[in-house]
Amino acid sequence: MTGTMAPEPVREEHHSVGELVAQAGEQLSRLVRQEVALAKEELAQKGRRAGRGGGLVGAAGAVAYAGLLFLAAAATAALSLTMSLWAAALIVTGVLFALAAVLAATGRAQLRRAAPPTPEEALGSVRTDVEEIKERAHR
Repeated sequence: MTGTMAPEPVREEHHSVGELVAQAGEQLSRLVRQEVALAKEELAQKGRRAGRGGGLVGAAGAVAYAGLLFLAAAATAALSLTMSLWAAALIVTGVLFALAAVLAATGRAQLRRAAPPTPEEALGSVRTDVEEIKERAHR
């Protein structure tokens, strides 16, 4: 969170090593608390987005399922014009199960490749802070 803290004005005062160490500890503690708060907020925001998106995808799936049922009924009725009803229903059922198998295999592959959710912004900020601390420590 290097960009969020206002720099303190440089004073010509001389502090003891103990005072400087105490100040550094306080600043580091404040920095860690701010980074944790940023990570929590970022993950909460991603969770809210995922919840909304999941709800919409679920609703779309329910509507698509109803449409698929009507499509299967229409396909069965169309096939029953050229063959017996039981054979038409069996063919449509087989096609639907084959489609379900392909979709399940594709979904499983996607889930395996999914990365765990990480607070990218907070991690980038922590990396910047660490680099800044290292740079100042070498002065």
